[in-house]
Amino acid sequence: MDTPGAGLGYLREYNDALVVGLARTRPEFDRAAVAAATGLTPQAVSKVLARLVAEGLIEPGGVRRRGVGKPATIYRIVAASRFAIGVHVARTRVRLVLTDLLGSVLAGSSQPLPADFTPDELLSAVGAARARLLRRHPVDPARIAGLGLGMVGPLDHANGIVRDAHRLRHWHDVPLRDLAAARLGSAVHLDKDVTAGVTAEAWRRGRDFRDGVLIMVESGIGAGLWLDGAAYRGAHTNAGEFGHTVVQFDGPRCVCGRSGCLEVLHDAAVAGGDVPLAARLLGVGVVNLLQTTDVGHVVLAGADLLRHRALYVSAVDSAVRSQVPRADWLTVTVSVSALGGDVIAAGAAMQVLNAAYGPPSLGSGSG
Repeated sequence: MDTPGAGLGYLREYNDALVVGLARTRPEFDRAAVAAATGLTPQAVSKVLARLVAEGLIEPGGVRRRGVGKPATIYRIVAASRFAIGVHVARTRVRLVLTDLLGSVLAGSSQPLPADFTPDELLSAVGAARARLLRRHPVDPARIAGLGLGMVGPLDHANGIVRDAHRLRHWHDVPLRDLAAARLGSAVHLDKDVTAGVTAEAWRRGRDFRDGVLIMVESGIGAGLWLDGAAYRGAHTNAGEFGHTVVQFDGPRCVCGRSGCLEVLHDAAVAGGDVPLAARLLGVGVVNLLQTTDVGHVVLAGADLLRHRALYVSAVDSAVRSQVPRADWLTVTVSVSALGGDVIAAGAAMQVLNAAYGPPSLGSGSG
């Protein structure tokens, strides 16, 4: 389970979160199913279910008969009982979504950001977009679990600090999580944009997505890592700077300070009008990443990539099939995120829900 960045959550008892995590993966369930999946005693399960019904998080949904004896009461999650807001901070725009307890996107709102925006300008934009979003889709504020921010890195997730966001001058050691909580009056979860995005993909894909990466191409290149059923952030919670891996020793200088990074070469190819070369470069980088992580899924996302979707998918898939040794054994699925432009914001909202109510892991394996 993700550790919440601030005091997220209505459910403070582990058993409650465990049962809600299960409920979020199944259309219906009974006491016996909960006991079998969680290891709780029948008496403990009954108490938890009673609390969750009282909270409005689950509701009875009929009975099920299993031979002789008393029929079992069936329960189901109440998706509209709680909500979360997710925010995608890109270098030119901010995108917000409202999701329900199951992570379904109910509404969205976006607006442009000033060039080279400051923390104050970002929080003003988020506040305005949130107000607009909730005017269009009003919900009880008490039922909003919190706000998740998917932000450009490098980023210190553990401490809620943006360390030195590439291409943004005003973001050196900015305590964004705490600033946002104070300014917006909400519990806030801050994470790197690509980590939020891969959380959304894992949520949607379930058990089959145990080891995968989200490759984001949008005013830069990054990779969200999902390893062994959980988001991988690294020792300093800054994993995913995929675009800043060197692929040409004598290449041009990159914004990160190194030379010949994948991102600077890719962007130079795009600027020169050679998008096919840019896509092939991305394919080389993806194969390098696969050789390091041995994941089974590569999900492509990002506004810049989606503008040339077919070209990028073809180039990356071709690189995987032709450059991964023993591709017949080291099989990899290449796909495009079905969430489109909402993948980061939706993932940020899902991280809030995971922190507050327990990840939907028992039924799906999605961590």
